[in-house]
Amino acid sequence: MSDENQVDSGRRGLLVATCAAGGVAGLAAAGAFVSTFEPSERAKAAGAPVEVDIADLKPGEMKTVEWRGKPVWIIKRTPDMVASLKKTDAQVADPKSTRNPEELTPDYARNEHRSIKPEILVAVGICSHLGCSPSTKFQTGPQPSLPDDWAGGFLCPCHGVHLRSRGPRVQEQAGA
Repeated sequence: MSDENQVDSGRRGLLVATCAAGGVAGLAAAGAFVSTFEPSERAKAAGAPVEVDIADLKPGEMKTVEWRGKPVWIIKRTPDMVASLKKTDAQVADPKSTRNPEELTPDYARNEHRSIKPEILVAVGICSHLGCSPSTKFQTGPQPSLPDDWAGGFLCPCHGVHLRSRGPRVQEQAGA
């Protein structure tokens, strides 16, 4: 045979080694690129779920925990608090929590008590008006700066708005 059909094994080995090295480098670059889609450890810590033991929470008590730098209220409602939700239907914009299905309210919270269990309320404790944290006013009945038929809830110290403890989308009522 002639010299044209002869295989140069050195050249073939170099070609195989170059392709293998290029493949490894490509996979490494793709792995690094894909890992940028994951949140950083700092971001994970900032938005991570918060686990809270509420076994010791008695009816009528509130526990405050921090999530993403914001206070989160966990309230174990008394039977009277749960019953008062129906009494305040006329005072809230959306008593059945069905106004806009596209809102971020999950399906399990689209009900009158806005929670899985009626006796447990979990809400971010930030006023939607000025960003302050309202104070608790769970005692019912007439009190200074509250209506005479006060059913319990929160009072925003910045602008005197009454907040009924209905759920995450707390309805503001004009202050007295």
